Amino acid sequence: MMLWVVLLCTLVSSLLGGLYVLGVFRRQRPKEPPLDKGTIPWLGYLLEFRKDCSEFLKRMQSKHGDVFTVLIGGHYFTFVMDPFSFGTIVKESRSKLNFRTSATQLVMLAFGYKPIEATYNIVHTSSLKHLMGDGLTVLTQATMESFRKLLLFNLSSGEKRAWQEENLFHYCYNVVFRAGYLALYGTEPPRGAGSQEKAEEQDRLHSSQLFQEFRKYDRLFPRLAFALLPPKDKREAERLKRHFWNVLSVEKVWQKDNISGWISDQDKLLAENGVPEYMRGRFMFMLLWAAQGNTGPAAFWLLLYLLKHPEALKAVRDEVDKVLKESGQEVKAGRPPVTVTRDMLNQTPLLDSALEETLRLVAAPVLVRAVLEDTSLRTSSGTEFTLRRGDRVALFPHISLQMNPEIHEEPHKFKYDRFVNPDGARKDFYRNGKKLKFVSMPWGAGVSTCPGRFFATAEMKLFVFLMLSHFDLELVDEEEEIPAIDISRWGFGIMQPVRDVRFRHRPRF
Repeated sequence: MMLWVVLLCTLVSSLLGGLYVLGVFRRQRPKEPPLDKGTIPWLGYLLEFRKDCSEFLKRMQSKHGDVFTVLIGGHYFTFVMDPFSFGTIVKESRSKLNFRTSATQLVMLAFGYKPIEATYNIVHTSSLKHLMGDGLTVLTQATMESFRKLLLFNLSSGEKRAWQEENLFHYCYNVVFRAGYLALYGTEPPRGAGSQEKAEEQDRLHSSQLFQEFRKYDRLFPRLAFALLPPKDKREAERLKRHFWNVLSVEKVWQKDNISGWISDQDKLLAENGVPEYMRGRFMFMLLWAAQGNTGPAAFWLLLYLLKHPEALKAVRDEVDKVLKESGQEVKAGRPPVTVTRDMLNQTPLLDSALEETLRLVAAPVLVRAVLEDTSLRTSSGTEFTLRRGDRVALFPHISLQMNPEIHEEPHKFKYDRFVNPDGARKDFYRNGKKLKFVSMPWGAGVSTCPGRFFATAEMKLFVFLMLSHFDLELVDEEEEIPAIDISRWGFGIMQPVRDVRFRHRPRF
């Protein structure tokens, strides 16, 4: 009899525990945001969120207001859609709201890297040193050299050549990814290749092969992050991870010349902290995706918007030509390609505005913090909510800020000078008469702000600067509409197009 009682109690306990995990017993407490668990236990709104998180969040906001809690894949997310509350969240201490919890899980799942306690400080310190200030000047020079190898090495020195047609997205992603990779991870030693020319040819071949494999992984990434890959794709993702662990292994990376300080410093610091070689190779893979996964797609959108708006293209090209002239350089047949420096890139307010406008339209990250203890949140309307320990709080600036008509007039239109005043100074933005601190958040904010944002910006501007100065550009079909975005990539940074567009280019002289 006692055995049956024990078995029955165990069964009931297991059943109750399972129901708890599924979220059956969750109830809204006083002062907590509206709670919406959906109709499917545990999954909640995962499928709907995964299908189109933008439309889902718009619907939830319309139903519940600016702050609401939803169940997504076993986790409760409180979304805050009030832009005036963003500052409170991104500035809150890490002891209450911590972004590392979700990031650690994603890094382990996607790249096989298990962070140590010092990882964040290592990345932060190295980024401050090498991706900003004097370090960024050095890295910009290295990136310029990479573009010379990939983009400008075969420019005709004689007559104008015929138009060359390319797929714009593939072209931009390919060139920008490879240039950044060579600038960061180093180049083939001439002594091993036999000559400088052969070394550069090997750099072009190797970086092209690497990009092809990277694109395969990049296509799988959104479903991988949600753990929704079918068995065949899961096997392919594992194969690709092993490929990158091998190609970016410590042994192979350190055989290169001109390794950036950003890469070498981080590897040395990880080694000093006892991280084994195999795990440091996985860290290299994580850095590659973090550094180069979004810059190429963003460069595509910027170039496409310029090509679709002739007045913007002319204004930015005139600015580029002016900066070149003031630097004493000229693009002309028979002369070597120009050299663009970081100082030159700092003299382009219209290009800056066009890039920021592009990111406003196509950058759509979801910013997540783990709630480590019950935390109070007061909205701009004066309502006070309690964020529950164990939940996650999330921001989706694409809806709240970037496409908000109360902040940006005609938000769906590309206006290249939206962020700049006639005198070149940056514009201020307001909502209901109150000045906004954040008007666009493509790089995140607070302690989780992307540490590589200045390098990424330099890469994209440098690419577009060189394209506009050295080439005539036009769309093959000028009447073709700007392609829709791939909604499966909502929440993962820069959106990608559902289809490519054709463009053509030729040397200007």
